[in-house]
Amino acid sequence: MSKGRQLYELQEVDLEIEAKREALSNVQSRLGQSHALDEARANLATQKNCVDELNASQRAGEWEVEDLRTKVAVIEQKLYGGTVKNPKELASLHEQAEHLKKRRREEEDKVLDIMTEMDAAQANLAMISQKVKSLKKSWKEEQAELSREQDRLSTNLANLEQKRKDLGSRVDAASLRLYEELRTKKQGRAVAKVEQGMCQGCRIVLPVRELQRARASQELVQCGNCERILYVS
Repeated sequence: MSKGRQLYELQEVDLEIEAKREALSNVQSRLGQSHALDEARANLATQKNCVDELNASQRAGEWEVEDLRTKVAVIEQKLYGGTVKNPKELASLHEQAEHLKKRRREEEDKVLDIMTEMDAAQANLAMISQKVKSLKKSWKEEQAELSREQDRLSTNLANLEQKRKDLGSRVDAASLRLYEELRTKKQGRAVAKVEQGMCQGCRIVLPVRELQRARASQELVQCGNCERILYVS
């Protein structure tokens, strides 16, 4: 096997290793908490607080209505019970009763408004709760799939790295050193195939003499234009 072919095969493995490492990194970055789920949970907590506050306001309003109803009942008992005879005192009691009744109606209206808000808030709470449940289910399924993918990629990567080690051990030190230098310069592509007399690295037609050397020589031949190692299949 020519040195060009050895290095080309090594390059193919190196490129696959890079792709697998990138894929593994992407999978690992997606493992863990979900931003969408976290946001939905935060919205759920906010909505629960809103419902709790409305519930507390409704109870306080209902207690106020009941208190006013009791006060009105006490005053009306005095008004109509016959114990109070003085006209001025009766007029004052009547005025107090009407004032309290007005306050009671206002409080009742507030309670009704709160109940309307409560219905909307509870409906929104149910919707957000369902969204959280759905997102949590999808997230768990995705995490399980990502975990399996991580295991698969890790196994593939370990196999490729072993293959890379085996291939690298068959290449002489000088050729391997040149290959590594060119890999750094040429974005991972140190070796270029020759097809139809053209270097596939820079897409330049090779001079006839250079092409013949690449075909016949067992030593490494580099493209005169891009300096990549040439490999004629």
